[in-house]
Amino acid sequence: MSTRIAFLKGHGTENDFVIVPDPENAIDLSPAAVAALCDRRAGIGGDGVLHVVRSAAHPEAKAMAGEAEWFMDYRNGDGSIAEMCGNGVRVFARYLQHAGHVEEGDLTVATRGGLKTVHIAKDGDITVGMGRAVLPEGDVTVSVGERSWPARNVNMGNPHAVAFVDDLADAGTLFTPPPFSPASAYPDGVNVEFVVDRGERHVAMRVHERGSGETRSCGTGACAVAVATARRDGADPATTGAPVTYTVDVLGGRLVITERPDGEIEMTGPAVIVAEGEIDAEWLHAALG
Repeated sequence: MSTRIAFLKGHGTENDFVIVPDPENAIDLSPAAVAALCDRRAGIGGDGVLHVVRSAAHPEAKAMAGEAEWFMDYRNGDGSIAEMCGNGVRVFARYLQHAGHVEEGDLTVATRGGLKTVHIAKDGDITVGMGRAVLPEGDVTVSVGERSWPARNVNMGNPHAVAFVDDLADAGTLFTPPPFSPASAYPDGVNVEFVVDRGERHVAMRVHERGSGETRSCGTGACAVAVATARRDGADPATTGAPVTYTVDVLGGRLVITERPDGEIEMTGPAVIVAEGEIDAEWLHAALG
């Protein structure tokens, strides 16, 4: 390992990430290393790490290399591996543009959740094709303290439980994962969204992200919320033949989610690179000791 490792810091609606460019997949980012980098007091700080690797150089992405040059090897803040991160894809695309790998327009990014289409607009916003939502059958309940709410089970390539509440404060501190039942609904844990109405096709949410705690934003969570809200409101584009769009306010800003009649979901929002520098490899080695 070299004595210095390049990094950048970016965020999408204040869902923030440490970006580690590593085109040839030469850096061993162990779970402990990721957790050390994401530590907000002793490290750089972030909700997760965006490990930027060429698809052809990563064993999990080689099969996608013909369609996507770049693979988003995403890790949660605790070091665990995640299938997808919607805000992360936007920041990942912004990094690729910042580094001169891509320009405005369309590109495809490989993720563990499959290939994601991305459009970098001239006005700065980035739209990500998030795929289709899966709505598993069965009742789910989430709890905070002594209170419980029914939740909609939505899978966006990663699992979500969406609960509608009277006040976002009902979610409590979200320091720990809200309990859910039945346990069989989410054998690998779940992202939990608490949602309130703000107006016509306009909602606000708080989220506990699996492996990261409460975050300022969650892109896949905002998509899950929009789908769950549409179904609650009796709107299903596959039935009506018309797209449906919801504005979703998160703690860190605002996302616009559109579900099309073919089931494809698009998320539009900002992505910002805020800093770049070098990680001291000796510090990282010591942090892992």
